[in-house]
Amino acid sequence: MREIESSYDCVVLGAGPAGSTVATLVAAAGHRTLLVERAAMPRPHVGESLMPETYWIFERLGILPQLQRDVYARKVGVQFVNSTGRESAPFYFRSHDDRDCSETWHVNRADFDQLMFENAAQHGAECRDQTRALDVIMEGDRAVGVRLQNPEGEIRQVEARVVVDATGQQSLLAAKLGLKQMNPNLRKTSIWGHFRGGKVDTEGGGVKTVILQTTENRSWFWYIPQADNLVSVGLVGDNDYLLRGRGTPREVFDEELANCATLGEWLASAEPADELRVVKEFSYSTDRSAGDGWVLVGDAWGFIDPIYSSGVYFALKSGELAADAILDGLRTNDLSATMLGRWVADFSRQTNLIRKLVHAFYSGEFRVGQFVQEYPEHQAELVDLLIGRVFDGRPGKIFDDLDPWLERKLTQAATRA
Repeated sequence: MREIESSYDCVVLGAGPAGSTVATLVAAAGHRTLLVERAAMPRPHVGESLMPETYWIFERLGILPQLQRDVYARKVGVQFVNSTGRESAPFYFRSHDDRDCSETWHVNRADFDQLMFENAAQHGAECRDQTRALDVIMEGDRAVGVRLQNPEGEIRQVEARVVVDATGQQSLLAAKLGLKQMNPNLRKTSIWGHFRGGKVDTEGGGVKTVILQTTENRSWFWYIPQADNLVSVGLVGDNDYLLRGRGTPREVFDEELANCATLGEWLASAEPADELRVVKEFSYSTDRSAGDGWVLVGDAWGFIDPIYSSGVYFALKSGELAADAILDGLRTNDLSATMLGRWVADFSRQTNLIRKLVHAFYSGEFRVGQFVQEYPEHQAELVDLLIGRVFDGRPGKIFDDLDPWLERKLTQAATRA
């Protein structure tokens, strides 16, 4: 393998979905592109349930045929189980839109991210794993390069016309510039792992992402059936509630599982397939997402919550939008903050529709099935949101009724208490 060069048009830090998307599109346009990843690829990662709207980006990246050929479990819908154990009617995507783009996959992230990493290389990017980004080099407010450490521990400086921070929760550049803002209302923790032999419901022609609330409504589980008889199961709750004075992650997981009878039944014959992992305080945003010569994408830009499986899609979409801005900037020799961040305002506004749906869920009074029964005219838009159709400029009319409906539910709950 040849040495990393001394300069590139674009250096992308982090080879998750966002970083690999940027590297693929910029390199495919003929620009010298370096993509670096600190871990050895492939590596495990949370975020295995996709939104169907990823279809169009996969098509543009050229990996859609391979995804359709691979053995990933086909995701056909979403279902919710409330704190009493009552299951909502499944939200089947094809019943709303009978096109191939209305279905997606539950993926093994190690394999999926490796596929995207290799795809970037096939499109001309120079891709290096086990290469740590130590710092982004600034001249005033402009990013001009990076300091990298290779697997042998050697450190070198690389010049770049554009630096893309796709380092995920590490948020290298956002941390350096003090841009990261934690969401005080969503200080959540996830304890997650894989089980073999759990229940798999294939009604509807595939599998569903299922969200199950615990009896006290203080935590919830995701249930994501995958290929090879594997299921991803994750517990989510307030950071303090799950981690403060409650023992090991396994003990906490088991205690909360005892408060979720439906999930207990589904996992009755299952065995753990790996060790549980913990991800803490993952909901945050950045108060500035681009500057002269740099841009944040994916989880380095921000992360909302895992409840509606929006993370990978928003990472891919931010990578695509940032890549288009970078390509125009390289073509016109305008790599200003205005050019590189031209997509951010619209992106933030439209992703806020999912953020509002997240806050509705955590209100404790959002009963999806009940709301749809009372307001059937909003079912189509709700399914569109679950599919990921938020970037078409829609104003989010569902919230004209959902917000006051929730207010009434919260008032009634307070009166009962």
